Amino acid sequence: MEKNASNYRWQILALLFFATTINYIDRQVIGMLKPFIAGDLGWSEAGYGYIVTGFQVAYAIGLLVSGRLLDKIGTKIGYSVAVVVWSLAGMAHAAARSVFSFGVARFFLGLGESANFPAAVKTVAEWFPQKERAFATGLFNSGSNIGAITAPVIVTSITVAYGWEWAFIITGSLGFIWVLFWLLFYKLPNSDIKDVNTKVNITSEESEEKQSARPMSWKEIFAYKQTIAICLSRFVTDWVWWFFLFWTPDYLNKVYGVNLSEMILPLIIIYSVAGFGGIGGGWLSGFFIRKGKSIDYSRKTSILICALIVLPIIAISKISNIWIVTGFISFATAAHQGWASNIFTIVSDIFPGNAVGSVIGLSGFAGAVGGALAATFIGFVLEITNDYFYIFLIAGLMYLTAWAILKVLIPEIRPLKINGRN
Repeated sequence: MEKNASNYRWQILALLFFATTINYIDRQVIGMLKPFIAGDLGWSEAGYGYIVTGFQVAYAIGLLVSGRLLDKIGTKIGYSVAVVVWSLAGMAHAAARSVFSFGVARFFLGLGESANFPAAVKTVAEWFPQKERAFATGLFNSGSNIGAITAPVIVTSITVAYGWEWAFIITGSLGFIWVLFWLLFYKLPNSDIKDVNTKVNITSEESEEKQSARPMSWKEIFAYKQTIAICLSRFVTDWVWWFFLFWTPDYLNKVYGVNLSEMILPLIIIYSVAGFGGIGGGWLSGFFIRKGKSIDYSRKTSILICALIVLPIIAISKISNIWIVTGFISFATAAHQGWASNIFTIVSDIFPGNAVGSVIGLSGFAGAVGGALAATFIGFVLEITNDYFYIFLIAGLMYLTAWAILKVLIPEIRPLKINGRN
């Protein structure tokens, strides 16, 4: 029985991985096709910035709402609805012809995709013990890199054969396949698999916390400086990931003359390394815990290491060799994913299980607001200067800034005391 329950949670993790993979395939399509569609439809740099901003604004709104809804209605139905919405929106890009219509399609894509990480992190918090959560988060989050890796191959093949419209239609349809498996396969904890807390080795303290903590209101969530710290750290760092996702193909095309087909190898390298970074960042904090280090030391030290690995991107705009640049971006994206594995897990380290979705959504909202502001800013900077130097400079320093925020506002990572309980 215990073995069956343990196997089941890893099967659940596989579903989370594939959902995240599809999520990133769908959002990556426009970045891949940007040089192609911009020439076809006459986009300006600022226009593309507005389109990305539309996605980010919707993503921010969706995160604020979706996390709260998931805490109320659960992940089985909530996750399914979200994937259907983003899949339909992804397919709708095929009918767009103006900056405005692309912006509308991106808006609804962002609205649906916003639920992915709150739902996945909440599922991990429900099914995995604390010492395994960062690693499990790193595993499902590696789906974002697999999505980014496979998108260039899929999008290029479809575009060359059938045109860019079909790239949106075919990739958008993948989500409907996932929903079918999720609805048929997923079971809530303690439904058909009894006594799941015992079988997956969740401690009695964690189980008691999950069962006894009452739902937290927004007022209560905002009352803790830990909430502010997590939100601020994501506000200053999430946009860097979006920058790599949406502008790397354009950067390689403009600076190095790389066309759509030639772009596949650099992007595969970048996001393959990023995938290992996400898993490695989660494994690293788990390694420290297994060596007897505290949760606080393990998470913060892992985050600091990731922040230091990002720093070399400051020099990217001064480097003429495309493969050195590819290497720097690869390590930076890997560090971001390792960072994300720990940031997501810190939420479940601190907050009770029935507030995890809300806090992930709220912090994601902060990150998406930062991303929306950054997208418009990046578009205007490139329109005016045609130079990436200042963007890379700011991006390289953001992770150390966020680490400092966490150090100051969260002196110790531990469960909150709510109503006199830890």
